Amino acid sequence: MTSTIKQALAVAAGAALLWLIAGVGFVNYDTLYGLVWGQQLSRGEVPQYGLPIAPTPHPLVEAIGIPLAPLGAGAEAAIVVALGFLALSACGWVTYKLSSAWFGRAAGAVAAVVLLTRVPVLSDGVRAYVDVPYLLLVLSALLVETRRRRAGAPVLVLLGFAGLLRPEAWAFSGVYWLYLVVASARSHPARTRGQLAPARTRGQLAWLALLAAAAPAIWVLSDLLVTGNAMWSLTNTKHTAVTLHRAAGIGDVPQYIPRRIGEVLRPAVLAGAALGGVLSLAWLRDKARLGAAAGVIAVIVFAVMAAFGLPIDTRYAFGAGAILCVFCGAGVFGWSALPKGDRRRLPWMAAGGVVLVALLVTLPGQLRLAHHELSNLGRQQSIQDDLLALVNSKQIALKCGPVGVPNHAPIPLLALYLKARPSLIVSAEAHAIEEGTYVDPASIEVERDYILDLRDPHLAVSIPPGFVEAHSNRSWLLFEKCS
Repeated sequence: MTSTIKQALAVAAGAALLWLIAGVGFVNYDTLYGLVWGQQLSRGEVPQYGLPIAPTPHPLVEAIGIPLAPLGAGAEAAIVVALGFLALSACGWVTYKLSSAWFGRAAGAVAAVVLLTRVPVLSDGVRAYVDVPYLLLVLSALLVETRRRRAGAPVLVLLGFAGLLRPEAWAFSGVYWLYLVVASARSHPARTRGQLAPARTRGQLAWLALLAAAAPAIWVLSDLLVTGNAMWSLTNTKHTAVTLHRAAGIGDVPQYIPRRIGEVLRPAVLAGAALGGVLSLAWLRDKARLGAAAGVIAVIVFAVMAAFGLPIDTRYAFGAGAILCVFCGAGVFGWSALPKGDRRRLPWMAAGGVVLVALLVTLPGQLRLAHHELSNLGRQQSIQDDLLALVNSKQIALKCGPVGVPNHAPIPLLALYLKARPSLIVSAEAHAIEEGTYVDPASIEVERDYILDLRDPHLAVSIPPGFVEAHSNRSWLLFEKCS
């Protein structure tokens, strides 16, 4: 059995274990919209981007949604959830490989465990957010570059796919291409076979520039073809951030970026990363240099995106957070990369032992937070399953007209399973429907738990006039008005 097959099986086994531990898995609002838009494309329709509180379109998700559409909504969702768990598991594996390459296997094990026990990362992974496969692609590009410096095309291809999920990868591609240009201007023929690529010609650099520009070009062209506005994703994301009162803009960067990174990692991991960063850059500079540069660039790009008015969300800190997990592993076990007998091993080992104790002491609290988060997600999945039960039994349908819902959260889910344009699923917070089917929460608990975000502004809504109750289950009440 080849090494690649073994690694693939290990990632698959890790995904299955994570699924068993989590006990929950469903597709989140943003990804559901991407599948809906892919479904529309498969029917020859123009995707409806311009709906209230619609997320930013991600071209790669829509591209995946096109071939999945004929399989049916249930199969689509199951496949995407499985891909989400695979991406989460693979992130742990790539983090381990990166840290192992830089600081040794023990450091890699710590880094992987720390990453996979971060509640925001775990939460987004079980809900198939695009940010986890995006993180996987970026970390994989970093691993390729670690194994073969100036690798060129393989790195840019991985970053290109990442750039069809999140625009930060465009900046990484641009910075990496500039690095290749400068390195080619300064380099001599390869000195270390397999680890350092030779200088590139102008033609080769031009080809690499096309690779670096491919993702932004595809995204902009997609926006232009669908909406007539090449900057749709940027302007719509900024508008939604304002509507939802998200922290955004250069003025919020000093306060919120450190806070978001802290929300991902927590104090013990940040302390370990600080120790690992300082000691590795002082005593293992050649091994730490690439990771330190990647971490700094990730934070700068995060700040630049915020300066353009994009929201400063916790999940956008995953890239910097993953690099800091690697340096936390270095803080604990980076001393093992020093030569045996080196006097610096002992003080590093002592400091690393303190960090390890801190990580172990705080681990139960982290696991309790994860359990609480997964329990909440399990409640949301149960409510969602009850909603889909009404769809599967044909109680929720478009026979009388559009389907009204109490807020924006159910819109892409119902659009996907009803194979309908998302504009036919109407949030009562936007406007009331005059006829059709209206779905209302059966309890205060459902009303509270099945929303996009507790922090989002919400309007009081009511059952539209003239609608009468037709069906119900433990989570939902259905009202109809047919002309």
